[in-house]
Amino acid sequence: MEKLPEVTALLNNTTNWKEEMLLLRELLLSCGLTETVKWRQACYMFGNQNVVILSSFKNYCALNFFKGSLLKDELGLLTKAGEHTQGGRQMRFSDLSEIQGYEAEIKTYIFEAIEVEKAGLKVENTGLKELKYPLELSERFKLDSELKDAFLRLTPGRQRAYIMHFSEAKQAATRMNRIDKMRERILKGKGMNDCICGLSKRMPNCDGSHKMLR
Repeated sequence: MEKLPEVTALLNNTTNWKEEMLLLRELLLSCGLTETVKWRQACYMFGNQNVVILSSFKNYCALNFFKGSLLKDELGLLTKAGEHTQGGRQMRFSDLSEIQGYEAEIKTYIFEAIEVEKAGLKVENTGLKELKYPLELSERFKLDSELKDAFLRLTPGRQRAYIMHFSEAKQAATRMNRIDKMRERILKGKGMNDCICGLSKRMPNCDGSHKMLR
C-alpha cells in the first residue's frame, strides 16, 4: 500500500523506538491497510474504519487495536491499556527482535482485526454502566441545566471520556477545575479530542492547528 508522506515525516521524527515502528509500519501496509495521521499518531484503516494506531511510549512501542477485545488472542500477546479500557488492546514491543521473531503472528492478528471490520462487529459499550459521575459533576448539573443537557446529548463514548477525565483527578478542587475548563467544549457538542477552533485538517479530530492562534 502507498506510504503517506505525513506518516513518513512523523515516524522519522520519532525519538523512541524508531526502527521498531518503521518495521511495524511495513507489516501493517503489507496487510492492505491504508495509513493516515490521527491524534498525532500513525493510524491504519480498512475502508473508513480505524483498525490500528501505532504508538510510541517511554518503555515500549505498541500496536493499538481499536477492537482488540474481539480478537481471539490465542498467543496472549494483547494487553488492556487501562482499567477502564473497553475494546482497545495493545500489542507491546521493547526490542526490534521481538517484532522480527513474530512477524507472521503479528500479521495474523492484523488480518483478524480486518475480518472483524469486514463482519461489522461492534464492541459492546458497557463503560457508562460501570462509570459513575463524580460528585462534583452531579452537583454542577443541579446548578447548570444547560451543561447537563449538552452533556447528555453527547455520544456515549464522549461522555465516558469526560467522566474518566474528571474522575481521575484526586482532589475535589481539581475535578471542579476540569469541569469548568471543559464546559465550553461540552456546550459545543465536542469530545475531548475534537477540534473547536475550526482550523484542523483532520475534522472532527484536533490536529494541533489551534497552536497557530497563539
